[in-house]
Amino acid sequence: MNLKELTDHGKAEKEFYTKWIKKAKKANNRTLDEQFHQLHNEAFRKIDCLACANCCKTTSPIFRDVDIKRLAKRMRMTESKFIDAYLKIDEDQDYVLRTAPCPFLGADNYCSVYEDRPLACREYPHTDRKNMYQILPLTRKNMEVCPAVSYIMKEISKKI
Repeated sequence: MNLKELTDHGKAEKEFYTKWIKKAKKANNRTLDEQFHQLHNEAFRKIDCLACANCCKTTSPIFRDVDIKRLAKRMRMTESKFIDAYLKIDEDQDYVLRTAPCPFLGADNYCSVYEDRPLACREYPHTDRKNMYQILPLTRKNMEVCPAVSYIMKEISKKI
C-alpha cells in the first residue's frame, strides 16, 4: 500500500469504529462488559506486553498525587523533586511524563518501578473494567497504541 492508501484505510477504519461505538453504546452494558472481559483474557493469552511495550514508549499515564508520593518515596526524592525531574502538567491540568519513552522503561521492556507504577499503568489498557461503554472512544484511540486493544476491538466489533 502506498501512503495515500494507508491514510485512506486509516480514515475508513476510524469512521467504522466511530459508528460502531455509537451502536455499542446502545447495546446491553453487561453483555458488552462480558464480551470485553472474555476478549481481554483471550488477547493477553496471545500477546506478550514485554515484546511490545508500545504504551510505555509512546504515551504517558496520568500521575495522581498518590502515585507521585509512592514513586517519590521509591526514588528517595521529595515529591517536588520527582515532579521537577519527571513530570509536567498537560492541557487537562494532569501530571504526565515529561518525556517518551517512559524514563522507567528498560531496554528489555521491563519497568524499573513496576511494583510502584501509577494506577493508570496498572489498569492499562482498561479493557477489563466495568461499564466499558463509558470509555469506548478512549478504547478506540488505544487501538493505535496497543495490539491487544486492536485485537479486542476487531473481535468485538464482529459481535455487535
